[in-house]
Amino acid sequence: MYWRCRVTIRTTVPSRSKRILDSVEGDLVVGRETVVSGTGTPATVRVSGTVYCEGENIFECSLTAERLEAEGDLVIRGDLTITNDIQVEDGEMVVYGNLAAKDVDVDASLVVSKDLQVENIDVGGSLKVDGKVKGENVDVGGSFVSRGPAEIDRVDVGGSVMIDSEANIEELDVGGTAKILSGKIRTIDVGGSFESERALEFEEIDVGGTVCLGDKSKGKSIDVGGSFKVEGDLEFEEIDVGGKVEITGSGKGKELDVGGKVEVGGSLEISDSLEVGGKVEVRGEVSAGKIEVGGFLEAKKAKAEDSIEVGGAIITNEGTEARYIEIGKRGRIRGAVRGDRVVINEDARAEDIYGKKILLERGAEANNVYGENVTIESHCRINGEIRYTSDLRIGDHVSLANEPRKVDSLPE
Repeated sequence: MYWRCRVTIRTTVPSRSKRILDSVEGDLVVGRETVVSGTGTPATVRVSGTVYCEGENIFECSLTAERLEAEGDLVIRGDLTITNDIQVEDGEMVVYGNLAAKDVDVDASLVVSKDLQVENIDVGGSLKVDGKVKGENVDVGGSFVSRGPAEIDRVDVGGSVMIDSEANIEELDVGGTAKILSGKIRTIDVGGSFESERALEFEEIDVGGTVCLGDKSKGKSIDVGGSFKVEGDLEFEEIDVGGKVEITGSGKGKELDVGGKVEVGGSLEISDSLEVGGKVEVRGEVSAGKIEVGGFLEAKKAKAEDSIEVGGAIITNEGTEARYIEIGKRGRIRGAVRGDRVVINEDARAEDIYGKKILLERGAEANNVYGENVTIESHCRINGEIRYTSDLRIGDHVSLANEPRKVDSLPE
């Protein structure tokens, strides 16, 4: 049995009472602890106006209306289609089907078992969607979980975000943590940690804690306060990381500035400057316009168009090449060095040195030295030979294994 109504229905029935409705012309007022069922297949209640729910209400069907206002908890066991806005005060809403509306405002939490399509949604607690999410603005105070793809202009979440599928988001602003499967996000601003399991395309990443990206990720600016890791290859323009950078594949970008350590499993190609406060370990070749490392630089080969300056050690298998090369005081170089100007600071050690202008400061040590103009200060040690084409200056108390030779040409 059901009622076909063309006027506002107001019901204040006892707890757990049930009503079967078809369509309502005007508004529908549902009393507390009322269960409403619909007609048809699938069972649906259609309201031309606004639905007012006074609290603890259940619709054992789908519901369509112009607007929906509720106090307390509300359950829709079918689809919920609202032309304009939904407002739920002091409660949570659970929709077992699809939810479509213009604006949604829920004080506590919202759970949608299928797809969610809105323009603007504001949830004070948590938002969970098992299907797709499409909208302009998603604002959640606590946590936001989407099991399906998410296509959203702006996401603003105070706590955590998890998207278990592809994300297409213009702006992602999260106070705590964010994790997605893959996708495109133009700007990312996260206070804690951000993770993309697979490839991510982005313009800007600004994260206070840690970032982990998947293989073949590609973007522009990366600013991370803690650590940054890529499980595979990465293309970028600028990286500024306070702690550690780890790229298990190869990295290619314009600028890399790291306070701590850099580890790269493949090659590292930087068109402009590479600046690292601690240590750089690159399994393949590292190349840059300019390289400046406070501690250690280790790579298959190190090459720079302009300069390489390292405070601690340079360790290579195939050598180091740049216009200007300098190793710090008490530093060491393993592998051949080739540059227009090479400076080995006090008490530092090097192997073979090739250059136009070579300076070994007091107490430095080298194997073989081949240069146009060579200066060897006092107390240095040369374990091999010295060959020069133009000028040689040697200080006091220098240990030479062989007499220096002036030659017409230098070995390659």
